[in-house]
Amino acid sequence: MATFGAIVLILFIPSTEQRSATRVPNILSAFTPAQSGLNLASNFEVNYSSDNGAPVDIIPEATSKLSSIPSSGTPVNRNDPHYYPGRQVMVHLFEWTFDDIAVECEEFLGPAGYGGVQVSPVNEYVIALNRPWWERYQPISYAIKSRSGTEQQFTAMVRRCQRAGVRVYVDLVVNHMAAPGGSVPLYGTAGSPSDPANRQYPAVPYNRTHFHTACIIRDYRNATEVRDCELSGLPDLNQAEPYVRDRIVEFMNRLIELGVAGFRMDASKHMQPEDLGAIYRRLSYLNVAFDFPVDAVPFIYQEVIDLGNEAVTASQYTDLGQVTEFKYSLFIGLIYHGMMEASALQALTKNNATQFGLIPSDSALVFVDNHDNQRGHGAGGDTILTFKERTKYIQAIAFTLATDYGTVRLMSSYNFTDPSQGPPADGQENILSPGRPTSDGSCQNGWVCEHRWPVVRRLVSFRNLVAPAPLTDVQITSGTFAFCRGSVGFAVFNSGSETYHGVWNTCLPAGEYCDIITGERVGSDCIGTRVLVTEDGTVSLTLPAYSSVVLDLIRRVS
Repeated sequence: MATFGAIVLILFIPSTEQRSATRVPNILSAFTPAQSGLNLASNFEVNYSSDNGAPVDIIPEATSKLSSIPSSGTPVNRNDPHYYPGRQVMVHLFEWTFDDIAVECEEFLGPAGYGGVQVSPVNEYVIALNRPWWERYQPISYAIKSRSGTEQQFTAMVRRCQRAGVRVYVDLVVNHMAAPGGSVPLYGTAGSPSDPANRQYPAVPYNRTHFHTACIIRDYRNATEVRDCELSGLPDLNQAEPYVRDRIVEFMNRLIELGVAGFRMDASKHMQPEDLGAIYRRLSYLNVAFDFPVDAVPFIYQEVIDLGNEAVTASQYTDLGQVTEFKYSLFIGLIYHGMMEASALQALTKNNATQFGLIPSDSALVFVDNHDNQRGHGAGGDTILTFKERTKYIQAIAFTLATDYGTVRLMSSYNFTDPSQGPPADGQENILSPGRPTSDGSCQNGWVCEHRWPVVRRLVSFRNLVAPAPLTDVQITSGTFAFCRGSVGFAVFNSGSETYHGVWNTCLPAGEYCDIITGERVGSDCIGTRVLVTEDGTVSLTLPAYSSVVLDLIRRVS
């Protein structure tokens, strides 16, 4: 039976078929558009895509050693991202080129303590008019050739990132192939022709026998329809076909051979769990030439949009690997938009999440926003926080990195005004570079680079430090939420629009600390707010609206 708290949260969750304010009258009817400032218009699934240890030098001879395929009886753990020790966070460098990702790994991600980078789909996909971002989610073949670069550039990037201590995860699209376009043949980024209307993709090759019979998803309460019919008109591959499985396994194993640590499985909700399991069981062990342990299996995180009231649920996929927890993104948006009190943040902690309808922490890939829902696709509408609401967004990131729930993925974006708008590009449609990292965290050419923001970099270091420590001493008021991370860290959040004054237990030794949110420690000084922890371990603070204070032992100055 659901707890009262779970019921309250579930009331906010619309179905896939009708995500609008009319689906949640019990609570949202109290908010007029003028009061809430939110647009919870329908979000029917129309999206095309659907979540410090130094590296060891590898001897040249090791590169020739191939990984073997695990036996079917071997227990596997696909929930391990295989970060280097002391690293806990990945970032999605959405639409970046391979060359720019390699530089970012060496000059920023590695030194900043990031554990991994998710790259956009790397294989050949359709060339669409005006080059929208979603063209990457319409495959033509499994050749590694995209706007981001060639297989040679991809291979070099993976190795350079590994040497910088950063793992690479590939966004994989194997639910479907490219939809029919305005011309035949339809060409891909590697120059391959295709005829989607007749299900002809000769560069794989696939033909009509490799697809489910054409049908449209009309009822999200019908699991078979959701998994075997076409998502937004995209030809639906039949992963139960041995030939289709062979092609997918070959592609994934090729990427493993090139050194990747795992995969984001796009549109997993629209594939049968047993088919995915059969594919995963045939994957090679990770390549030991990239400093992976012997017999390590790929990290798998599956995109399953589950906001409740549907036949397909996230829990149906958790035995196979981690799952993208879209409820996390929705709930933290609701909280920081003032539609729920700060006390609701307790739902987003490891010990409490399942009581509020979220999947267990060790199964969850969590994020404040992703490339879909920041554009209004998939789940959440205007509830989702993005870089366009910077103050609240930073607070949501701070909480996500301070709490102990799930594997965290940060988003790194580019500016857009049209939801379909592709990445910054020149007149020849070449993706522009964000530029080299700078001390102020800025980027060039229309890129946002949230992951470079100085406050985000400091918060990543906080997560890396406190990750082994338990979340304890939770302190809740009507407007604030605070907790300790063992005896090494403390965080308090004011998620509302009013100022709060209070005294909180920090679990830290007495002394003066530099607040991570407002600045950094430089020697014995603070650039930002200096906070006094008294002899009894408490701190007295005034917290303005939408603010927080985050402290750790590393930034103690006296």
